[in-house]
Amino acid sequence: MNFRDKVVIVTGASRGIGLECVRLLRGEDARVVLAARSRDRLLEVAAPGELMVAGDLTSEGDRQALIAQTVERHGRIDVLINNAGAGLYGPTLETDPAVIRQLFELNLFAPLDWARLARPYLVQTRGVIAMVSSIAGQVALPWMTSYSASKFALNGYAAGLRMELASNGVHVVAICPGYVKTDFQEHALGGKVPESVRSKRRFGITPEACAAAIVDAVRHRKRLVPAPRANRLLTLAAALFPGVVERRMIRMLEQG
Repeated sequence: MNFRDKVVIVTGASRGIGLECVRLLRGEDARVVLAARSRDRLLEVAAPGELMVAGDLTSEGDRQALIAQTVERHGRIDVLINNAGAGLYGPTLETDPAVIRQLFELNLFAPLDWARLARPYLVQTRGVIAMVSSIAGQVALPWMTSYSASKFALNGYAAGLRMELASNGVHVVAICPGYVKTDFQEHALGGKVPESVRSKRRFGITPEACAAAIVDAVRHRKRLVPAPRANRLLTLAAALFPGVVERRMIRMLEQG
């Protein structure tokens, strides 16, 4: 895909991975639409003339407003990058079920609703939906089990939607980052990151590198993209040697 003059919606666009996607797409002369919760933050990062839509990403009305304003301004939608999401740490059965539902509203149901709302316009442009998932959606991480479950579900939907929409020319790609050096952990909905996990942040990738993987996945209409590519080794190990990987995860959890 040549992004020049393509209309690209990026959710969670005010910081981290989403903001880096915006910056890359600007450099390719795309018409970027920025969506995030904080209007003040969007005002800080939006370029002159860019459409920015602030709102509660878990609100159906606010999601409808994002699509409506995008079409009103630009008349089309070529790409939807579902990047907004949140983490949740701690023992699942000791977590308030309302918080888990909140997590699923943001990580799963909001991206699905945006896909539903954007579909008529994406059909017209034979566009792309990018679901920013996680390595936790391929290999369960026991210190954030509910988060893993939300991302496993998102990956499943991405695979199914890709087949459902194929006859309409709409492509769906899932991107599965590992640890990305952002403030993701600090904005989690609850719980604490185990120190055994926090200490491995040095192995993470930058948000710039993750954004580059997302943009490349959209450009080449890929299917499932690990970021970095080395994450394929973990998913392969989990498939071939599940007991070994599970024991390693348990040790990390117990080490706290």
